[in-house]
Amino acid sequence: MILRALAISAGLLGAAGASQFPEFSQQYRQRLGGAVDELALIVVQFDIDAAVVGLDRETALAQLATGGVFGARRAETLRGTFARYNRLREDLAALEGAGPFERARMAPAVMDREIARRTLSDYVPAMPLSLEGLSFAAIGFGMLTALVGLSGRAMRRLLLGRWRRRAA
Repeated sequence: MILRALAISAGLLGAAGASQFPEFSQQYRQRLGGAVDELALIVVQFDIDAAVVGLDRETALAQLATGGVFGARRAETLRGTFARYNRLREDLAALEGAGPFERARMAPAVMDREIARRTLSDYVPAMPLSLEGLSFAAIGFGMLTALVGLSGRAMRRLLLGRWRRRAA
C-alpha cells in the first residue's frame, strides 16, 4: 500500500516535470529566434558595409585585421559572431522542422548553453494542456511510477530474503 502511494506520488512528480519540456522548448525557440534575428542584423550590416567599398566578407575581414591590434581583435570577434550566427540559424531551422519528441531527442545537440541558461533563469512553470504537453506528462508519470514501483519491489525482496534467512 505504501509502495503504491509512493509510486503514484513519484509518477505525478514525473508527469509534472516532464510536461514542462514542451513549454521550455517553446520559450527556448523564441529566445533562439531572437538571437538569430539580432545576429542577422550584425551580419547583414557588415556585408553591406563591405559591399559599399567593393569587398566581400572575407576580404573585408582580412583588411580589418591589418588595422592594428584593435582591428585584428575586431576581425576575430566578427568571425566568431558569423560562426555563431550560422550555428544558431541551423539549430533554429532544425528545431522548427522537428516534432515534439524529435526536439526532445535532439535537444542536447542543438541547445546553446547561454541561451538555455537565460531561458531557464526566466522560465515560469506552466501546466500545458496541449496534446504535446499531455503526452510528455503521461510519459513522465509512467516512467517514474514504474521506476519507484520496481525499486520498491526489489528492496522488499532483498529485505524479505534477508529476514527469511535469519529466521531460518
